[in-house]
Amino acid sequence: MTDIIKNELQSAILNGYVDQNQNYAADEFSPQLLNNSEQDTVWERIRTELNSCSGFTFGVAFITDDILTPLKVVLADLNSRGIQGKILTSNYLYFNHPKVFAELLKIPNVNVRIVRQPGFHAKGYLFQHAKQNYQSVIIGSSNLTRSALLRNYEWNIRFTSYAEGAITKQISTEISRTWTEAEPLTSKWLNEYKHLFAEKRVETVERIDRLNERKAVYSTDSVIAPNKMQQHALQKLHELRQTGEQRGLVISATGTGKTYLGAFDVIQFKPRRFLFIVHREQILEKSRSSFHKVLGGPASDYGILSGHHADKKAKYLFATIQTLSKLESLKQFDPDEFDYILIDEAHRTGSESYRRVLTYFKPEFCLGMTATPERTDDFNVYQLFDYNIAYEIRLQDALNEQMLAPFHYVGLQDYEYQGKLIDDKAPLRHLASEPRIDYVLQQLEYYGYSGDKVHGLLFCSRQKEAYELAKLMTQKGHPAIALTDETIKVREETIKMLENGEIEYIVTVNIFNEGIDIPCLNQIVMLRNTQSSIVFIQQLGRGLRKFPHKDYVTILDFIGNYKNNYLIPMALTGDKSRSKDNARAEVSMQPTIGISTINFTEIARQQIYASIQATKLDSLMEMRKDYQELKRKIGRIPLLIDFEKYGSIDPMVFANSNLFPNYYHFLLKMKEDIKLAPYQDQTLYFLTKELLNGMRSHELLLLRELEKNSLITEAKFTNLLHTEGCYVDNAVLKSVDAILSLEFFHVKAGKKFKSARYGGQPLVYHEEGRYYLNQQLLKMLDTNTSFKCLFNDVIKTGLTQARRFDHSTPFTLYQKYTRKDVCRLLNWKKDVSAPMYGYRVGRNACPIFITYTKDTSGKRKGENYENEFLSTSIIHWFTRSPRHLYSDEVQRLLQTDKTGKPVIKIHLFVKKSDAEGKDFFYLGESEIIKSSASEKIILGKNGREKAIVALDLRLKVPVQQRYYTMLTAGDDKINS
Repeated sequence: MTDIIKNELQSAILNGYVDQNQNYAADEFSPQLLNNSEQDTVWERIRTELNSCSGFTFGVAFITDDILTPLKVVLADLNSRGIQGKILTSNYLYFNHPKVFAELLKIPNVNVRIVRQPGFHAKGYLFQHAKQNYQSVIIGSSNLTRSALLRNYEWNIRFTSYAEGAITKQISTEISRTWTEAEPLTSKWLNEYKHLFAEKRVETVERIDRLNERKAVYSTDSVIAPNKMQQHALQKLHELRQTGEQRGLVISATGTGKTYLGAFDVIQFKPRRFLFIVHREQILEKSRSSFHKVLGGPASDYGILSGHHADKKAKYLFATIQTLSKLESLKQFDPDEFDYILIDEAHRTGSESYRRVLTYFKPEFCLGMTATPERTDDFNVYQLFDYNIAYEIRLQDALNEQMLAPFHYVGLQDYEYQGKLIDDKAPLRHLASEPRIDYVLQQLEYYGYSGDKVHGLLFCSRQKEAYELAKLMTQKGHPAIALTDETIKVREETIKMLENGEIEYIVTVNIFNEGIDIPCLNQIVMLRNTQSSIVFIQQLGRGLRKFPHKDYVTILDFIGNYKNNYLIPMALTGDKSRSKDNARAEVSMQPTIGISTINFTEIARQQIYASIQATKLDSLMEMRKDYQELKRKIGRIPLLIDFEKYGSIDPMVFANSNLFPNYYHFLLKMKEDIKLAPYQDQTLYFLTKELLNGMRSHELLLLRELEKNSLITEAKFTNLLHTEGCYVDNAVLKSVDAILSLEFFHVKAGKKFKSARYGGQPLVYHEEGRYYLNQQLLKMLDTNTSFKCLFNDVIKTGLTQARRFDHSTPFTLYQKYTRKDVCRLLNWKKDVSAPMYGYRVGRNACPIFITYTKDTSGKRKGENYENEFLSTSIIHWFTRSPRHLYSDEVQRLLQTDKTGKPVIKIHLFVKKSDAEGKDFFYLGESEIIKSSASEKIILGKNGREKAIVALDLRLKVPVQQRYYTMLTAGDDKINS
């Protein structure tokens, strides 16, 4: 192992500093420029290094507390593994807030020292990898601040050095000297610093602004103007009205300025009279004030209609639905009294009171606004607004546009009792026990909040639990009040106490899911099972409103042994695809959304993985719900392309389902009135199972052209492929013939050939330089509109899916393929995936399939020999047994041509575990390191000795770090 690492390091140095074309470079060893982009951030690289290191030292002049929360998550996991670190920082320019040092003191496995030397302005991160005897270093422009690690334009160089290297010695010596001379961070030092910081505060703030390291999130601009997303929404509303539509719906995440958007549109519309309808009186005054700020004019133009006010003649009237919907109130207005009506929280319009109002009034335009149009009842809010979705601003979009306060989400394990995590059946005595509340308060203290004082909202699962938790928290010095069924007056008084700092927490179950506005909230605590994505986002969203001096909100989600844990990554990222691959990737990669971060502790991550594995995301019940929701949204039977267009179920979920052969059968299960002949059904079966994935667009493009023209020449088809950026050679053209003639599928599947499932006859004939559809298929497309619609839908959706792939080459890095897909894309004549297992040596190509991680029993597959990544560019691989170095199969793999190039191209496909299904990530071409070839003896299941051959495979392109981490996470062999 050590020699391999040294060779890799030497090659990486030559690649980075001498000639990249002549030397390999593993990702973890090669010198790299690190900056922040949509694809990668400096923070992600630091987190990756931390997760695989044996120790670390940070030398940074400036630190802000807005990056410490995600850092603490990683350090908590390192602490559980006994890994310690050091941080060297300073009081240079008095940039670092005292709270930063207070937060650093909370981290048990980090020793912090303050550099006494004036002008300390270092920005370096050192990571030890003791097992492999090397160090990684990141040095450049990035301080330990959220802006520097997630957003700013930064330049950092990352390099590695062997322990005996001169640069390692220099860095280690300098760190050792500076560490020895630095002053330990203690409570005493911090108290003295607080006094100095207070004296220098004004000067410090000016310097901070100049450095732009801690830019305020909150703005108090006196002039209110529409932001970029509101401008787009206003344009869409104008275009909608230009088409003659009288109703429209805006879907906008909580805190994104729906009220201001409504006011801007009123300016645009210029109504004679305007009516604003809300469901709670508490919202009226704030809404009226917001409109007055934007529209201006005398205050007398703005009136309220409620149980306490009756300003009926005001030009801009703000009314509660409770008062307005009364017959005596409605009769005081003409039906055309208001030419513009705006309904806040429009998802509530299914009630009788709203319907009565909307039936009575006849405005020129009615606008509905909501953050959550999805309903659990049968009411269709989309239909009420004529299926006109004028604009949609979802949470993830709003965060990317910095319309909301950013968050740090931390998913951590809940309390254990009797050796088990809290679950759905936990009794109240455990939910509200003193040990649990001690554990919870410890975590709340460790992960912290933005600002000087906590303003927290805690969601739990039961009302009795809420009162017990509030009681215990108060007894332990954290004043809290539980709210469940109290009156509105009591709720408002309690909120005021939280805002004024008289209490730290409000504890509730679900009354604050929506319709409440507490901008000062800086900590949201979830002590309950996630019942739905909608509720999860509603509760998380309570803390996302911007507020002075609130740089972020901390979301602490205590994850127990809950069956619905799989909903968490889907809700956080807005992913509705029902793809387990996506859900796993989101948990593994922990993506950032703008400058918001998603973080999971290792135990919590495993809980979510287990939930994903145990859940049928593609169950008929769940798919029916999504189907009905989309049908309500668009007002017709959805096609596959509609799911793609509206960001709903991934169409491949339909293709991969074992519940039905194609989307036609799904529609039948949805009780839709569609009739197809058997051969039409079989044709859709073929298209869905074999081509919808879009992995190769050649067949899809040919079918699209033939559906339009019924005949196309070879030359025209070849030109089309070139135009679409597809690679073309004789082998792939013959493969297209084999697929569309079904010859590729002429293999046994039970008692019949697989091609029989697909109709048993060619879809396309290729004769005398021309391609044409078979006559039966052509006639069906002409005579059955339903079949033609579904046929074209699969083609169109497949070509949309194809955008994920690079069609200039057979395979695309990091896309997923089954063994059958690989047979097709290697242009093999038949589908020989059934007997392939781990690999198959073909005439000029050998695909290798590796299931990397341990199986459910805790043992890796094949205890006596393990395929193992040695680095991001080398994997240690074993042949099947029995095999010898002289075996024909092995000799063919080792064979080279006259120039020394391998005769057989090796394509490497890897998946983490069998739990991930039949698909493998494509990691690219690899070559055998000939010197690594060796024969080994293993024990078979019967105890007999068998020979195998061990080989090291070097990937032409090193595995990207995020995929490497996802595939190898939990593998002790690769952690230093």
